Amino acid sequence: MALPSPKSAPPPRPRGPRPVPDRDRLLLRGLFDAAVNAAHPATALTGHLPAPPKGRTVVIGAGKGAAQLGQAFERLWPGPLSGVIVTRYGHGAVCDRLRVIEAAHPVPDAAGAAATSALSAAVQGLGPDDLVVALITGGGSALLPAPVPGLTLDDEIALNRTLLASGAPIGAMNAIRKQLSGIKGGRLAALARPARVVSLVVSDVPGDDPGQVASGPTVASPGGTPEALAAVADHRIDLPDRLRAALAAAPPPPDPTRPDFARDSVRVIASASLSLDAAAHAARAAGLSAHILSDAIEGEAREVGRVHAALAREIALRDRPFAKPCVLLSGGETTVSIGSGPAGRGGRNGEFLLGFALAADTDGIDGSEANAGAFADATSCDRLRRAGLDPAALLSRHDSWTAFDALGDLFAPGPTGTNVNDFRAIILR
Repeated sequence: MALPSPKSAPPPRPRGPRPVPDRDRLLLRGLFDAAVNAAHPATALTGHLPAPPKGRTVVIGAGKGAAQLGQAFERLWPGPLSGVIVTRYGHGAVCDRLRVIEAAHPVPDAAGAAATSALSAAVQGLGPDDLVVALITGGGSALLPAPVPGLTLDDEIALNRTLLASGAPIGAMNAIRKQLSGIKGGRLAALARPARVVSLVVSDVPGDDPGQVASGPTVASPGGTPEALAAVADHRIDLPDRLRAALAAAPPPPDPTRPDFARDSVRVIASASLSLDAAAHAARAAGLSAHILSDAIEGEAREVGRVHAALAREIALRDRPFAKPCVLLSGGETTVSIGSGPAGRGGRNGEFLLGFALAADTDGIDGSEANAGAFADATSCDRLRRAGLDPAALLSRHDSWTAFDALGDLFAPGPTGTNVNDFRAIILR
């Protein structure tokens, strides 16, 4: 995938050997590919298809990997089907029977609002013998704007911008999103009644709670206004007064113990945990011991990078807690608190990477740019300085893309067709 051109000419690239040896770049790419392949739509769907219903089959989907899931579902499904899927611009796939709509992410737009209306219309008017299959992946929260009465699309755009800049963890953001949405928190499933709803979820959230993925449009979960207001207070989220008032007055989401949810089923078909296991197996096949630190790491990306660096330094110097040669693997969803200061280009993986090794988001995109992450090693900061760039200043303005683009170390595999969270691999030889 071609990278977007920066607005101004980048500084000259430093001369000399590539920072990460080619053999390690190939290995890191192989580990990334193993993680992604474990969450490939066809692999993930195998063994999880529901039995065909007596009535109609309607497929709905939302998320950065939803179109590829829909494409694979069409090939595997034994009977007729129809439906609508919304995905991020550039992440579409050709489907024969499903309508695919592309919309904006991570900030909603009018195309997303139209797609939400189309999904809502697709599940209404069904009977008890009909089946709704929901293909849900990460990114669906932004792709499914449906402001509650009294709010507008502009309000939901403002909400997403505020949440993205807050640095709050995904669970807190989704608690707020659910309360200000007409379809999240199980409300889309409620619209489908009396049809049965089967949700097939590709998890990109720490802990793999399906009710958190895409803010759970077809998965009812406990919570409501008190949880959302607590999230605002705990993380000091500066909501506009209009949104704060709407949040306080929002009706509760559907109760997951309601009888009409009893027929539904929810299955997590791919996750960061399974992808990290696959990467660990690939590392061991290459002759390195592999250690999975966690699949649920949260926190400020730069701080998580520093902790990983400290652990790697301990291994490099003292062979503890693991002996070299080895690979450290981790996943989760870090955050970047933008605040009111200047912000450059990049995402959480690049921000992590200004502190360390390789980080790549398994959907193939890091934040707003076309790269998934980058490569780094102990020479990265020195090479930036030789290029006339200040690593600390780049980090302070959240401009990781500029840093790694200047070094020629961006990692840009393009959209992968899935999204099971961040992927970080650190080789110590």
